[in-house]
Amino acid sequence: MLHYLTIPVTPFQQNCSLVWCDATRQAAVIDPGGDLDVLLAEVRRLDLTLSQIWLTHAHIDHAGGTGELAARLSLPIVGPHPGDQFWIDGLPQQSAMFGFPPAQHFTPTRWLHDGDTVQIGHETLNVRHCPGHTPGHVVFHAPQIDRAFVGDVLFAGSIGRTDFPQGNHQQLIDSITQRLWPMGDQTVFIPGHGPESTFGRERRTNPYVGNS
Repeated sequence: MLHYLTIPVTPFQQNCSLVWCDATRQAAVIDPGGDLDVLLAEVRRLDLTLSQIWLTHAHIDHAGGTGELAARLSLPIVGPHPGDQFWIDGLPQQSAMFGFPPAQHFTPTRWLHDGDTVQIGHETLNVRHCPGHTPGHVVFHAPQIDRAFVGDVLFAGSIGRTDFPQGNHQQLIDSITQRLWPMGDQTVFIPGHGPESTFGRERRTNPYVGNS
């Protein structure tokens, strides 16, 4: 069985998630933006073996702690899509701009593309490329538990910003309607910020993509 725990980190209260295979206790961390000691304390409390870092995209609040965590524990970095290379290159500037601790540079061990899968223990998640908020944004879908980790593509009652460099509003809408909605109305999504919701609820009520 796949389990997860969401831990808000950084001054931006970014939803970092630990996901793990109950049978093996192997775990991945999605979007370690910072507060690494808090994250690692939860890993110890849950008696997990952290073995991978998965990134939805490379904004500072999602990726700022990645380089340090990978170096500290010799972990592979999986994702995002190559379209976010320029955001990774700019992490030191992002950290200075937003008052974050200096971000260590890193190179992903494995870039992700639409239709790929990632595996932790005995559990497999599907990867969808969902550009718009950033060009290289990906989403991790766990159909076995009807969950999707969507980063900053979609929020409860809102959608991701598209006014950053290489953001694209129409791409974002297309990503949501063509790649998230087919996962099913029952799917609960874990956004990059704020509370969980379901795709069905957002299809009915979200003012940006409702009735789509």
